[in-house]
Amino acid sequence: MVKEKIKAVDFFCSGGGMSFGMLKAGIQVLAGIDFDENCKETYEANIGGAQFILADVFKLKEKELEDRLSLKKNDDDLLLIGCSPCQFWSIINTDKKKSKKSKNLLKEFRRFVEYFNPGYVVVENVPGVLRKKKESGLGGFIKWLNKNGYKVHFDVHEVSEYGVPQHRKRFTLIANRITSCEITPIPVKGEKITVRDVIGEHNGFPKVSPGHKDETPFLHTVAGLKKINLDRLAVTPKNGGTRLAYVNNEELAPKCHKGKIDGFKDVYGRMWWDRPSPTITTKFFSLSNGRFGHPEEDRAISLREGAVLQSFPKDYIFKTTSIANTARMIGNAVPPKYAEAVGKSILNNHTKWQNSKQEQGR
Repeated sequence: MVKEKIKAVDFFCSGGGMSFGMLKAGIQVLAGIDFDENCKETYEANIGGAQFILADVFKLKEKELEDRLSLKKNDDDLLLIGCSPCQFWSIINTDKKKSKKSKNLLKEFRRFVEYFNPGYVVVENVPGVLRKKKESGLGGFIKWLNKNGYKVHFDVHEVSEYGVPQHRKRFTLIANRITSCEITPIPVKGEKITVRDVIGEHNGFPKVSPGHKDETPFLHTVAGLKKINLDRLAVTPKNGGTRLAYVNNEELAPKCHKGKIDGFKDVYGRMWWDRPSPTITTKFFSLSNGRFGHPEEDRAISLREGAVLQSFPKDYIFKTTSIANTARMIGNAVPPKYAEAVGKSILNNHTKWQNSKQEQGR
């Protein structure tokens, strides 16, 4: 008996974080689908052997995808992945009008799952999609999966448990119609990976100043800082310091923070060396958007530092045109190490099933 490899199609693939993790787990990625053409070069530079399909999922037809990738219906070895943009369901205060269209992406993804009836389905999103199960379409999707013979796991997972040096909570659904087993991501044993484990001079990140532009693929590029923010960082304690260091300083404290010792303390703060980083958002290059100050140097973290805190390897290639575009791609990504944990759990299930079939055939 020839054991077939699991084949995956990654919807809403962006720059390839999920696809890269699946490849590392041992799953063949056939294609990534995204409507943002700015993702194409980055995806193709890193996800070997996969096609990048530039398409709007609202307009993409099931038969069109079937023909393009030579997919089969009811394929036990097929995995469909849907990591749709999640701004609409995020608790972060973003403009919901701009992201309103994205709230229906899960329903569009479901259309392809119903058509192909694959062996496995993965959905990854913000925890908010679980709190709004009815509005997001998640509740109906789970009911459909259960009704059609899938064993469904869905929960919110903390990615630092899976080898990612970052605190980040993500909703994950893994559906399996091959066995009766509930598949859950495989945690990494041992202590959590911290900021010190992946950045700093000892990890190949030379000291740089605000505004440093790295023209090499390493992309150790840092946003510039106004003098007021340089002055704030100068008095912010190393290794986890916050705005409380100057909360009563007439010149340094922002008006909205002056004298306030409660409330949100992460903005303008430094990361801790010996903890996982805070959640890497799309604005991680900016001190005013979170605890994105370097633990020791007087600057925000660089693009590459943000990428490795998301668990991208140091040689991952980002083909983008600006700091903001690169940071958006990195911040929106599924951390590859977490994707790898999901992929390994699916592969383990599939291998056991294949071995069982082989034993029965003897």
